[in-house]
Amino acid sequence: METWVTGLLIFFRTTSQILSAGIAITAFSLLLYGLTFNLRDRVARMFALIMISVAVVFTGQSLASTSVGAVEAEFWLKFSWVGITVLPAIYLNFSDAILATTGRPSRWRRKLAIRTAYLASLVFLVTLPLGYLVGDSASEVVNAPHLRPTLVTGFLFLYYGIAMVMAWINFVRSYLRTTTPTSRRRMAYLITGALAPALGSFPFLLYNSQVALEHSLAFWTVSALSNLIVGGLIVLMAYAVAFFGVPWPDRVVKSRLLKWIIRGPVTAIITLGVMTVVRRAGNVFGNPYSGMVPFAMVLSIILCEYLVTLFSPVWERVLFYGDDRNDLEFLDNLERSMVTRNDLSQFLEMILAAVLDRLQASGAFVAAVNGDGLEMVKMVGKVEWLEERQDQRELVSMVQEPEGIGDVFLWNSSLILPLYNQTTENEKELLGMMGVSGIRSSQLEPEQRQSLDQLAVRATIALRDRHIQQELFRSFQSLAPDISYLSELRAAGRYEPQHVLDIPHPADEEMTTWVRDALTHYWGGPRLTESPLLNLTIIQKMLDAYDGNYPNALRALLKKAIEKVRPDGERRFTGEWILYNILEMKFLEGKKVREIATRLAMSEADLYRKQKVALEAVSREIAQMEEEAMETHTN
Repeated sequence: METWVTGLLIFFRTTSQILSAGIAITAFSLLLYGLTFNLRDRVARMFALIMISVAVVFTGQSLASTSVGAVEAEFWLKFSWVGITVLPAIYLNFSDAILATTGRPSRWRRKLAIRTAYLASLVFLVTLPLGYLVGDSASEVVNAPHLRPTLVTGFLFLYYGIAMVMAWINFVRSYLRTTTPTSRRRMAYLITGALAPALGSFPFLLYNSQVALEHSLAFWTVSALSNLIVGGLIVLMAYAVAFFGVPWPDRVVKSRLLKWIIRGPVTAIITLGVMTVVRRAGNVFGNPYSGMVPFAMVLSIILCEYLVTLFSPVWERVLFYGDDRNDLEFLDNLERSMVTRNDLSQFLEMILAAVLDRLQASGAFVAAVNGDGLEMVKMVGKVEWLEERQDQRELVSMVQEPEGIGDVFLWNSSLILPLYNQTTENEKELLGMMGVSGIRSSQLEPEQRQSLDQLAVRATIALRDRHIQQELFRSFQSLAPDISYLSELRAAGRYEPQHVLDIPHPADEEMTTWVRDALTHYWGGPRLTESPLLNLTIIQKMLDAYDGNYPNALRALLKKAIEKVRPDGERRFTGEWILYNILEMKFLEGKKVREIATRLAMSEADLYRKQKVALEAVSREIAQMEEEAMETHTN
């Protein structure tokens, strides 16, 4: 019976020590998570500071429990008290940040309380190395050293209790202010998880070491269970905090956090546990540090990482996809099967190499139809390419003539094969051309013609997929600003629905996209009447001057921003006037690109580059006007 009790005592004591170290590992890992993904949010920053305190507390306790000397144990115990001392102030600040998120910003009373708490923590922290905060070390309980209390310790715990009560008042107020079921549920998770740092970091052994000495088995059992619960609550708290300040969908937040926890703290805790068990088993057999320790460590890490990689797609589908499973699986498969530019280039290079081999030619190319010209997609060997745009247009026009000029023909000593996409039974679309230069004879043998036709079909498939993907990417690019806009609104309104009425400050690229779309439909169209720019504060202020007409107000704003780009003096067609001339002629006068390029004496490609710069200049002017309008509105 005594042997059985001793075995249980050793088991729970070892488990408690492993879990104590595991809490420190988990806190440090979640600290890195917060620093990586959502550090810009105040709640996330305060959570990161709480994790630092928890990591300091449990690291000190873990190292003190395995120390071989009293001096070393006392050092690590005092190290853990650094985290205990600063935790109340950080905890109170964290609760205030949560309450501010729900629409109750910090007023002078709460700010004064937080500053007073930080000052009190600083005072107690100064007394720690002076020996006033805690006394010397005691080790009545085996493997559970602790420091003796002093008079100052009692004042610290009084301050600790007051700060925790004030923080919990803020938590309850935050919970009562949430309205949606999802935000209320997550707020409940956060409040429940917040018990972990408050209770788990408190040094209970300071006042109950005699009970622990008399009931060792019960003490270590409770210690192991409490450490397990504290670790779980910290993860629950991290789960709730992970949604603050990020615009990602919920499934992305959940999946990313779960992978982080399993790859980080779970793997580390399992590895630490295996190493501890192997090492202590070696002590039993007289070999305290056998070669099995590093072997077990490496094996544990590799197996954990392998299992995560193997089963992560399964748990993501089961836990996070929900009703959107089919759509998300389709997008996942689409991402894996998407052909990139490099993939397409390699495929066409393989086709053209086969053409050179079959026809014994010196060069070959594939060009795609681009507007009224051709765009070189891939070229192999020596090719007689049409450098002049006019020659390219002439070639395209000849191929597109109703009577046609044949499936294969010679053009400037190159053999040309038009590449068509069969859209309907009687209609086909010219996608591009395959050209072969330096062939010995224009008269192809039947086998050569058959091989050339097969390779042309494969090149056609590649160009067709390229065309479809370009359309798809353009659609995604047009959707990106709205998707980002909705994501930011959703993130802002998670805990305070009134934030849905706020206007997130758009990134420069998004603002430029909105400006370009609105100018494209400057004289009328959905891109103007449904533009996100209509939600700007400056537009709201301009409505009275335009009888509440949103499109007219936005049109006036765009015109004003363009005028700010205009240089001083009389209008000219010189270099300094290029940006303004492009905006004026393209969007306000509605002239065609070719006409503008001719008037400004530049190529169309150069015109598009300058147009992008001009749109960025207009977006900066609008952003500056919006910032000034918001400052005026606030004041």
